[in-house]
This record gives sequence, C-alpha cells and structure tokens, in this order.
Amino acid sequence: MSGPFIQGKKNKGIRMQVREILRVKGSALFTAMPQQLLSDAVAAMAANDVGSLVVMGGGKMVGMLSFREVIKAVDEHKTDSVTVENVMVRDPVTVPPDMEVDDLRRLMIEKHSRYIPVMDGPVLMGVISFLDVAKAVLEEQSFENRMLKNYIRNWPEGEKPQE
Repeated sequence: MSGPFIQGKKNKGIRMQVREILRVKGSALFTAMPQQLLSDAVAAMAANDVGSLVVMGGGKMVGMLSFREVIKAVDEHKTDSVTVENVMVRDPVTVPPDMEVDDLRRLMIEKHSRYIPVMDGPVLMGVISFLDVAKAVLEEQSFENRMLKNYIRNWPEGEKPQE
C-alpha cells in the first residue's frame, strides 16, 4: 500500500463510515497512467466531470492527479509535453473504509485534500471527495431531523417530556 495510511478511531456508538459514502456514491473510478500526457488526463477529467484521477501503474495506485496539480502545471510549464507523472501527488494519504466520517472530515481539512483514496488493504475501493462527505453529512443530519420531528409529533397523549 502506498502513502500514509490513516487509521479510523473506535468511538462509542454507531457512526457513519467511509464505506457508506462509497456505497451511495458508486464504484466508478476514473484513472490515468503515469506516462499519459497531462493534456489527455485533463480531457478525461473534463469529459467525466471529475476533479481528480487515480494514477495507476503496474496494477496499483501510484499517485493522484487533481485540478490543483493541473493548475500548478499550467502555471509552471508548457503543458503540451508534460506527463501525469510529472505533476501527480506521489504517495497520497489514504483511508480505510471503516474510518468514521468525522475523522475523515478532520483529515481532509488538516491535509488540505479534496480527494482521498479509500484502500482496503492493497485494494483501491474508490475515491472520496469533500463534496461526497458534505452530501453524506447533510443527508444524515436531515434523516436525524426527520426522525426527531416524527418522534415529537407522535408523542403519547397525557405524557409530558422530561426537562
């Protein structure tokens, strides 16, 4: 496995895990090869409306390419001959599928990462974006709010809630 591997913490109670976001998001992975021209990778990002590509070499993840690296490359180089390998993030931070989403949010902010690969041992499970996390948290909060409102609306007659 490449990159620093961040282990999820065990907390009390049931918390949303990274694997649940992947389940909702789906398993589509968009990839590039290290020797691929950056311009071709950018075209693939635009065609698929994605902000990152997993860089695969020798059947495993060797890096990440996001719009941040593309912008830096455009600023620093003539991009017509630049390859993905020249600008990708080598050994990106990865997370396990059982990591809690709260820990993932903190990690993404701390590492300034908008895209984080999810690894189950040596197997690449998917990539989580900050937008994926925001959607999942919002959905979870909306569900909890609906459940609480339903509980309050259906409070048994004659019983008064404890204060």
